Amino acid sequence: MNSPPNSQAPSGLPAALAAYIIWGFLPLYLMLVKSVPPFEFVGWRIIFTLPLCLLIVAIRKQGPDLLAALRDRTSLLVLTASSALIAINWLVYIWAIQTDHVYAASLGYYINPLVNILLGTLLLGERLNRRQWLAVALAACGVALLLGGAITTLWISLTLALSFGTYGLLRKKVAVGSLPGLTIESAILLLPASAICLYFAQLPAGSAFGRELWLTAALMFGGVITAIPLLLFAIAARRMDYSALGFVQFIAPTIVFILGLTVFGEQLQPVQLACFLLIWAALSIFLYDMWAKARAAKAAA
Repeated sequence: MNSPPNSQAPSGLPAALAAYIIWGFLPLYLMLVKSVPPFEFVGWRIIFTLPLCLLIVAIRKQGPDLLAALRDRTSLLVLTASSALIAINWLVYIWAIQTDHVYAASLGYYINPLVNILLGTLLLGERLNRRQWLAVALAACGVALLLGGAITTLWISLTLALSFGTYGLLRKKVAVGSLPGLTIESAILLLPASAICLYFAQLPAGSAFGRELWLTAALMFGGVITAIPLLLFAIAARRMDYSALGFVQFIAPTIVFILGLTVFGEQLQPVQLACFLLIWAALSIFLYDMWAKARAAKAAA
């Protein structure tokens, strides 16, 4: 079972920062495989993620942990649900980037921290102080502004936020280590992923894998770009308060927002700018609160 965070436990912040920075720059990678249909690409991501996970399991000698998790019926049920949620999240995100809905994808991950905070306070008994509630209120106002001008793509943003928020909650609560859990999730999804790739191989256009050398290499790299940040995220989710993890997550959509503005050339509306300014103010308050508490704890020690 998970134990509550304490001062002696290793911090999950470095893992969280690394995961969200990788996810922030993920749209650049996705543009390399834009010619691959989203369903097929998700299939190849899963197929190439599982061998990498098994290799890391072997290197870290976590085979017994993996077998123990496979024998636990409750853990398998939870990981089946979490695998379905992450597959939905991948599919919607890839489709959004490939169809030039970069701001909608960014908004989804700006809403996600609010989902984390809601889940953390309602289901995990976490408490926020006044500064943190002020940050939440500012972020909520910013999201509300942006939602008013994004009705047609609202389903993208909400699906991304709810699917990943619930995924993180399940991974935080399940009594399975980060790597064995990700390995089992990939194994659960392997059969449907293989069926999807086989279906696309039978179409007139054929499979994307093997079509061109660089595209094949990019698809294989999908296993790395999938497994590493998810593993880092699972480590962070088990070590950090879920509310705090939610605010660190603002890093990824901010990077995606900047990419949308600079690389992808999407037009920024005034209401979008107002939204992002409010969210960045909220993040500043939350980070200041974390710094102030860390400083007070050090002084007391």
